[in-house]
Amino acid sequence: MKIRATARGGLADGASCFELDTACAANGAALESLLRRIDFFGAAPTCGVGADIPRWDITVDDGARCRTVSVLEDGASGGPGWQQLLRHLRNGA
Repeated sequence: MKIRATARGGLADGASCFELDTACAANGAALESLLRRIDFFGAAPTCGVGADIPRWDITVDDGARCRTVSVLEDGASGGPGWQQLLRHLRNGA
């Protein structure tokens, strides 16, 4: 799977972009498992509003499907699985 995650917003309005291919990443299998567990291609995370909270646009392409979702990095938006995905991307990308 190919993953692109772009963070925007926050107090400094800094932007970060991470790209990875799970086939080449050391934590690739764990990341794919997490994406299945949160049903990335089927679920719709709730995304609140907050200009001072970093917002992530995450695109996942598994070859057959491609989807982009937006999640706030506020510790609660979308539920714990989505926040775990953000931590995974920030720490492992």
